[in-house]
Amino acid sequence: MNPALWISKTGLDAQTKDIAVISNNLANASTVGFKKSRAVFEDLLYQTINQPGGRSAQDTEMPSGLMLGAGTKVVATQKMHTQGDMLTTDNSLDLMIQGEGFFEIALPDGTSAYSRNGQFTLDEEGNMVTPGAGYLLQPQITIPEDAQEIIVSQDGEVSVRLQGQAENAVVGQLNTINFVNPTGLEPVGQNLYVETAVSGAPQEGVPGLDGFGMIVQGALETSNVNTTEELVNLIESQRVYEMNSKVISAVDEMLSYINQQL
Repeated sequence: MNPALWISKTGLDAQTKDIAVISNNLANASTVGFKKSRAVFEDLLYQTINQPGGRSAQDTEMPSGLMLGAGTKVVATQKMHTQGDMLTTDNSLDLMIQGEGFFEIALPDGTSAYSRNGQFTLDEEGNMVTPGAGYLLQPQITIPEDAQEIIVSQDGEVSVRLQGQAENAVVGQLNTINFVNPTGLEPVGQNLYVETAVSGAPQEGVPGLDGFGMIVQGALETSNVNTTEELVNLIESQRVYEMNSKVISAVDEMLSYINQQL
């Protein structure tokens, strides 16, 4: 069997995965707080026929060896945690982290997840929750029923204006979470990430202090997907896929010629 067939097959598999990553980026171009991914490629093991530096004669060494590669594969997908653009909404429950950090979200099983999507709403008890599944924001913040206005400062202090009171009443403090290696977080859907062994432990802090991003009220962070860049990447992956397909066709023609002529 000609090894070029299997080498090109690995190229087709790798480019198929790359196109899947690109398509997911494009599908989430309008998802609030979404972070784009990129596929990471590695070459496979090599068949060493002649070792570099091996003896070619009594007093000479080969300056280069003869090693045949076995193809390529996708070994990882990296999340790119760059800042997305600001989308002004003027909704008092829309919050954006300007800088590093995540909102902490309580899952039903008692564990925590983390999100850059600050599109919050209120449940029947006045708690701030995620808009889709209704998971509680942590630390838990409850807005009084008679609140006329909600104010969130840049350092995360949440206060409300109550009828008949001259001063605002503080109802909670919103902290953000940082990780040493945010790329190591595991995306689980619903705009959520969970901690892993390589992400590092969550570090809680006050927004705007000690490297933590500040809170911007009435705004949302858009996806950091650049659609033009992704379309260029898609064209590149498609062309590489086609070239690997042409190699398979060329090898097939060579083998067919041998079968017919010999």
